[in-house]
Amino acid sequence: MNPIAFYRVLPLVALLLLTTGCGRSSPEREAEPGTVTVVATNGIIADLARRIGGDRVEVISLIGEGVDPHLYKPNRDDVTTMMDADLILYNGLLLEGNLDEALRATGDRIPAIPVAESIPAERLLTPDGPTAPPDPHVWLDPRLWAFCSEPVVEAYVELIPEHEAEFRGNQAEFMTLCETLSAEGRSSIGTIPERNRILLTSHDAFQYFGRANGIEVRGIQGVSTESEAGLADIEALVVLIQDRGIPAVFVESSVPPRTVEALVEGARARGCDVVIGGELHADSMGAPGTEAGTWPGMIRHNLRNISTALGPRDGTESGPGA
Repeated sequence: MNPIAFYRVLPLVALLLLTTGCGRSSPEREAEPGTVTVVATNGIIADLARRIGGDRVEVISLIGEGVDPHLYKPNRDDVTTMMDADLILYNGLLLEGNLDEALRATGDRIPAIPVAESIPAERLLTPDGPTAPPDPHVWLDPRLWAFCSEPVVEAYVELIPEHEAEFRGNQAEFMTLCETLSAEGRSSIGTIPERNRILLTSHDAFQYFGRANGIEVRGIQGVSTESEAGLADIEALVVLIQDRGIPAVFVESSVPPRTVEALVEGARARGCDVVIGGELHADSMGAPGTEAGTWPGMIRHNLRNISTALGPRDGTESGPGA
């Protein structure tokens, strides 16, 4: 481990030792026989864990809805929860930022699996250059997210092999769901006139979505929300709105809306008829019980908002050449 990573991990390792001592000293959970406790870093991964595990898993999500995983830092309760788990699932590809090294530090005691790192490298995007880390927002392309079910199945089979057939059956249903959502995405974005197929959002999280569905994507901030948007960035996007006649831009549920609001104000000052087309979910799902409170619902919520705000108006035709 390099020195910088070491000093990032050290406070959390100390917290682990204070919480658990030299061994796993937490009281035994009263879990039902044949079940496992899974800690997922966010709701999207928790949704995947439940779909594959069914009634055989108890899933706890650390990062709630509307919380930015790029900026999230674990607290003492989170560390205690992780140390009480049978399995930890996280995205990887540096999405979790401050949590990533802490999760790796528990790997010799509790299996900790970066599900997105199971995707073939050639399918990943590196918008910041070939030597930069891959874009971690893979769940926005259902066909890529399907790959992430495989390490989850294998981990469950390792823990409770007597339920392998059940897990693999759940995975087959999940793969079908991914194909269905992928087809819905292409169909929904296909209704947008070609000249309007540009998705402008708070940060550059939708590149996989754009590649899968045939829509250009631009973010005010970079792939990580830790990057700062400057006046030159906003000015360049104002010019883009003006030149392309973009009718709508979008805020994201886990990113403050101020930069998008500044963009809209700048564009309107130049006479552009642009609105905020609605809220999209990129880094987190919606609240439990809402449409966007599940991963499929989140994808469909995004598709509907985008296709409605950018779609044809006044009887204009959609599709290629429109």
